[in-house]
Order: sequence, then structure tokens, then C-alpha cells
Amino acid sequence: MDNHQSHRIAIGTRIVPLELTTVSGVPAPLPCPGRLTHLQFRRFAGCPVCDLHLASFRRRHAEIMDAEIAEVVVFHSPAAALQAYSDELPFALIADPEKRLYRRFGVEQSPRALLDPRAWPFILGGVVRSLVRIVRGRQPMPPISPEGGSLGLPADFLIAPDGTLVACHYGAHAYDQWSVDTLLALGRIGSCRD
Repeated sequence: MDNHQSHRIAIGTRIVPLELTTVSGVPAPLPCPGRLTHLQFRRFAGCPVCDLHLASFRRRHAEIMDAEIAEVVVFHSPAAALQAYSDELPFALIADPEKRLYRRFGVEQSPRALLDPRAWPFILGGVVRSLVRIVRGRQPMPPISPEGGSLGLPADFLIAPDGTLVACHYGAHAYDQWSVDTLLALGRIGSCRD
């Protein structure tokens, strides 16, 4: 059994409100008042796979905001490491180097994050994209041995303003997470609850 699997939380669970702080020092309440909150767990600062995924969320950020969904993205890197990437991401970035939130939400790590063949095309695509951006001076080189490891699995949670977990997904490999289209569809369902 993978780490934390027995601690996964279920749809309908009431999330205890938290007052998180972004890497920029801005408060980020969880859940976000008056909006659905998409809480997504990524891996480490500079992760090519995470960068590839978050690029689609950055491109479609206006659509996500129009759907009244707040994005909160958690990394297991220290805030200083994430700040190099924070300028181009228009949503709340949370540093959790002690992995407290990961444990609280039952987010796992496993060798299958990288060994599952379904992840390989995205790993390759992410590495190529990152190399091009590094060569062009648009991003720093990711760490060779990231703090917290590189075997984290992604996870997505959609939380109603009252703290109820409306939907969740625990990834089976490094690129197994919600797309923007999936999030928007779930947001329409979640907003019908109110």
C-alpha cells in the first residue's frame, strides 16, 4: 500500500477552514469565501511535469475565474524555491515543505509516479518544454534532487464555500490529474449544490 492511502478523504467530508499563506505572503483562506476552491497538489518547484500541467491552467485562468473557482496550488518545496516560478502563475501558490497538507488530505507518493508508462509522454513533453524555457532564460534549472523527493502523486480537490468536499481525485501517476475542462465541468455541478 502507498503512503497515506488509508488517510484519503471522501466526497462529502467537511474540510476544517484553514488560513494558508502564499509564497508572496498573501493570505489564502481555504475554502475561499463565495467561490468553489480547486485545491491541487503538485510535486516540487521546477517540476517539468507540473509546469506542463499548470501552463494549461495559466492559459485558461480567466475561464476558471469566470466559473467562480479559486485556484490554490500546493508544492512540497520551500517558499524561496517557489518564488522563482510565482510571477507567471496567477493563482495562490502554497509552500508545504513539511508536507503537512499532503498528510492532512491523504496525498501519496510512490515510485509509480514516474514508472507508470501512461506518464512517460508527459514527462518527456515536460522535460523538453522546460529545457527550451531554460535555454531561453525564461525559467531556472529545476533541482536534480528536489527537496521532498520526486515521487509525489498529484491530487485534486473541489471544495464548496461551506467547506464541503464536492469532488476529489487521487492521481495514479505523475500526470493523472484534472484538466481545465474537467474542473469546469465539476465546477458547474458543484455550484448547483448552493
